[in-house]
Order: sequence, then structure tokens, then C-alpha cells
Amino acid sequence: MSAALSVNALEKRYGSTTALAGVDLEVSEGELVGLLGPNGAGKSTLVKIACGLVRPTRGQAEVCGARAGSLDARRQIGYLAELFRFPGWYSADEVLGLHQRLSGSHGGGAERAELLELVGLTDARDRRVEAMSKGMQQRLGIAQALVGSPRLLLLDEPTSALDPVGRRTVRQLLEELQSRGTSVLLNSHLLSEIELVCDRVVILLRGKVVSEGSPAELSRGRGVEIETDEGTQVYEGTREDVPRLVAELVAAGRKVYGVQVLTSTLEDTYLEAVGGETS
Repeated sequence: MSAALSVNALEKRYGSTTALAGVDLEVSEGELVGLLGPNGAGKSTLVKIACGLVRPTRGQAEVCGARAGSLDARRQIGYLAELFRFPGWYSADEVLGLHQRLSGSHGGGAERAELLELVGLTDARDRRVEAMSKGMQQRLGIAQALVGSPRLLLLDEPTSALDPVGRRTVRQLLEELQSRGTSVLLNSHLLSEIELVCDRVVILLRGKVVSEGSPAELSRGRGVEIETDEGTQVYEGTREDVPRLVAELVAAGRKVYGVQVLTSTLEDTYLEAVGGETS
């Protein structure tokens, strides 16, 4: 089975400006990948190419084996832009009905009811958008992106304007979608959210991938801190080295009072990767 999204040697130039400079990226079936990087790193350009809104200068992008931008590829994609807006006078049910017509979905009322239940808006079925909170609108936005049961979901900053409760709701929704086999590419500035929900993280800088891996892989070890009767010292090693280090200190006559394995966070790795670049 083809990857949900496959990007190979992707380049995009706008005149003298290079937005993407040879990006390789893959989102597997059912995988949730987080896309990180400061403003101008190329994240939005990559997402727009995947949606078919922008054509690459070189390289290729495929969605479920079809060329990005083709009709077959667009049928497999659900997309939520960062600055989306629905007609304020539409109800939640009408918004989904509109997107069913736009996408050619024949799911009808059953699909709309299922999506509203999935995002926790069943009781707001007839509520107008203008009467909804930001969190409710965000969840409705995810529901519209799921019209037609796309295999790949592209989300641009889906939790940036939400309070902690709203962000948790969206995280739980993403976990549910992943359990259903939906692939997700999540573009976000919130490292804590990426770390909590993503299987893999890709960091872009100046149009290039500068770091990639699971959150655990990117959270590298920084040694072992041991407190003894002579004070606190950091030793080279990992968790597996702790018994040996403690045994050596005890054999040398030291009293050991505490041990802590030090690891870098995803934030540490991100800041190291992007240097002084700002978001």
C-alpha cells in the first residue's frame, strides 16, 4: 500500500526566494507526523503542494500514490487551514452539508451526524457558527476536513488559539482518528502538543529537513547526575550505565544519595536545530 504522503527532492522557488530546497518526507498509513520550524521554514509551502494549491519547481509529491494536485490525490485529502472561516449564519450541520456538496461526498445526514458526534458537537448541530466558541469552531473545522473519509488529514495550527481544555480535546480527537487508520500531517508551533501526540517529528529550516525522528529519539540523553558525599557531578552515560557508575562510586568509598538520568527535551532539540531563527 502506498504511503499517505510521499515527498521526494521537493523544491519550490518564488523568484529569487527558495521556499523548499530538496525536501524528502513520508507519512505512512495511520501515522501522525508533526511538522516544526520557524516562520519562513517552508512548512506552509509543503502543505500547499500536498494539497495541490502550489506546484513544485522540482521534485515530486504524491498522495496515496497519486500526483499531488491530481483529482485522485485531492479525493484522499482533508485540509484545515490555520485562518479558516465559515459563514457565521450557517449552522454546524449546514457547514458540513456545504462541504459534502463541494467534495462530492454522498454520506448525507448519516455522515454529518457521525462527524458531529466524533468532534463532540452533536448538541450544537443547529447552532450558528457565530454563536460558537473558538474551540467549537475549531472542532467543526476538523469535522469538515473529515468529510468524505480522507486517508490523509492536513492540519495547520489546529490548537494554537485554544485553551488547555480545548487543546486536550483536539489531542484526544487526533488519537481517535489515528486509531481509525487516518494519517495526519500536523503543522504546529506548539512543541508540547507535537511531543504528546505525534509518532514522528520533522523539523524544517530554510526549506530543508534539519532533524527527524520520534519524540523519544529526538530527546537525547545528557548524562547521569549523581549526588554523593563529595557533591553533585554529571557523568557520561545513559540509564543502562547507572548500576555501573553507582557501583564504582561505592567501591571508591563514596556515599550515594541520589541519581538522575538527564535527557534533552524536544524543545532543546528544536532550539539547537533552528539556532537563532524565530517563529
